[in-house]
Amino acid sequence: MRYALLICTDESAAVGAGERARRATALDAFQDRMSTRGTLLASEQLHGTETAARVRCWDGGDVMIDEGPFAQTREQVTGLFIVECQDLTEAIQVATTIPAAWYGTVEVRPVRPG
Repeated sequence: MRYALLICTDESAAVGAGERARRATALDAFQDRMSTRGTLLASEQLHGTETAARVRCWDGGDVMIDEGPFAQTREQVTGLFIVECQDLTEAIQVATTIPAAWYGTVEVRPVRPG
């Protein structure tokens, strides 16, 4: 079954160059391990919320567009992985090895078959 692992971090947190490098190295290693294992199907890093737009539509044609950043929340979705796992237990185990879990949250959600 496919799972989306949504990476949620505080994009406004001050992170020094050394820590950024440590995180990047760990992320590369994670992606290499998951690719070798055959688990990683896709991964994407998102631009910050200041580049985002939120769209709402109603019957009758009314459209409302908000440009980011949005409501003050501690963490924002900053990236995602799509992985193939046997079950939720395995997907959670994979999520625990994502470096972002050290300093943020990883939300694990099953992907509906398409």
